[in-house]
Amino acid sequence: MAMTGKAGMYFNETHDAFRESVRRFVDREINPFMDEWEESSVPLHPLLKKMGDLGFLGIRYDSQYGGQGLDYWFDTVFLEELGHIHGLGVSTAIVVQTHLATPSIDMFGSPWLKEKYLKPAIAGDVVTALAVTEPGAGSDVFAIASKAVRKGDHYVLNGSKTYITNGTQADFLTLLAKTSDESGYHSFSLFVVPTDLPGFVISKKLDKLGLRSSDTAELFFDDVRIPVENRIGEEGEGFIYQMKQFQHERFATLPGTYVCVQDMIDMTVDYIRQRIVFGKPLLSRQVLRHRLVGWVTEAECLKHLTYHIVRMKMAGLDVTREVSMGKLVGGQLFRRVADGCLQMFGGMGFMNETPISRYYRDGRILSIGGGADEVMCEILARLEGY
Repeated sequence: MAMTGKAGMYFNETHDAFRESVRRFVDREINPFMDEWEESSVPLHPLLKKMGDLGFLGIRYDSQYGGQGLDYWFDTVFLEELGHIHGLGVSTAIVVQTHLATPSIDMFGSPWLKEKYLKPAIAGDVVTALAVTEPGAGSDVFAIASKAVRKGDHYVLNGSKTYITNGTQADFLTLLAKTSDESGYHSFSLFVVPTDLPGFVISKKLDKLGLRSSDTAELFFDDVRIPVENRIGEEGEGFIYQMKQFQHERFATLPGTYVCVQDMIDMTVDYIRQRIVFGKPLLSRQVLRHRLVGWVTEAECLKHLTYHIVRMKMAGLDVTREVSMGKLVGGQLFRRVADGCLQMFGGMGFMNETPISRYYRDGRILSIGGGADEVMCEILARLEGY
């Protein structure tokens, strides 16, 4: 196929057509409702059903289960276009479905699990959530205390989870729990937990600083009986599976980050070009223009680190080091740009109806969720041998 320009180095006409399809959906089905959803949370069942019907929720998954069977470049196009959503809450909710709750089922689940749970998730018939974090275990996943004890053909689960995105709407959870009193990494297992099982309780919907269009919940499990066939993969291997899943989650933050950064810069340039201060447009101030191009340069660097990661993934290489670097610098870049752009908006930026204020609140999670900056630094220090 013909490929032209810089984008043609990475994307062909099929990628471009797919990009237009996702962009139209974002423009028509998401952005017009963002202000409303910031007040009430996005209704995920109808939204994800529309996305499933268009083939957006299973880009890389096997066609046997309703996926598209496409490569990481299509996945990157999808994530880039989600970055144009006017706020991070809805894109976060969608990515939980596509990159957090379902990869482990796809990689390690039985054919029965894939048919029963992955297929309807790809179709958008159900809403999913990833349940790992607990009140006493955030970045330190090894500290989780929820326990699932096998009794015959069931596991009996007790414990709690918190900060669970999509938690109030999810039809099933991909959940990590201890299954052994032994110490070590082989004492955890991953499960698919339907939320209609007796003993499952949504303790409360949490009130967050940002991502307000996305629901986040605290969950409680009281003698929840999980069928053995709902275990993902082998007993005792759940921690290992979850560490591999984190690479999908962390990668998924990168395309949206550099796209959002560019969108913030563009809206700020539009504003300060028109804003007259002391007789001149603010954009005429060299200090502001230099600050802006510095951010553009950093965003471009992050984009090409991301494209390098895609090439590595296509070659089947381990991307832990590069993904950790991308997540670390991406979260910090987003925060600096959101803060700097809000400053350029002045008092207008402090108003909630100004989109930059939403980016300012939403972007703070990027250096916390999916592994805090400090965790990324520790991972990188170990990989570098420090």
